Amino acid sequence: MAQANTPQPPYYAAIFSSTHTGAHEGYDEDTETILELAKNHPGFLGVEAAGDDDLSIAVSYWDSDETIRKFKELAEHLIIQKRGRDTYYKSYKVRVAKVERDYGFNV
Repeated sequence: MAQANTPQPPYYAAIFSSTHTGAHEGYDEDTETILELAKNHPGFLGVEAAGDDDLSIAVSYWDSDETIRKFKELAEHLIIQKRGRDTYYKSYKVRVAKVERDYGFNV
């Protein structure tokens, strides 16, 4: 996965970290569905993710906190969230932060 191409701050980050149960059936499909929902949701700026079978972290970027809240309330998202709690995750945590500055370099 490539780094997200975010605009100049401020913008918002929803940081989703999770530990996994080891259940894989349906996980990849649900992950793709969530990603497509996000990509088609107004205010979505990009996503970065990394992890392994035990711990994963996904950071999605948004234009506002309100946009994140609206995305969280989508019916299909709520269904997949429940499946995640019931099947895929031992635990998860969501943190929402306002990005005040960013910097880096490209080769």
